[in-house]
Amino acid sequence: MGKFKIPSVPPTTNKTIRFPNDIIEEVEKAIQGKECTFSAFVIAAVRNALDDIQE
Repeated sequence: MGKFKIPSVPPTTNKTIRFPNDIIEEVEKAIQGKECTFSAFVIAAVRNALDDIQE
């Protein structure tokens, strides 16, 4: 069995961005009942978009 490594939390910077109300509602509906925050959803979506444009 491998040694357990304590995960590190990446450094973050607070950014204020504006979302259209309909997008906020759709994201909140998508994450409802799941262990996901709005920020985590947006970060995953941005990472996915960045991966797509690099291909």
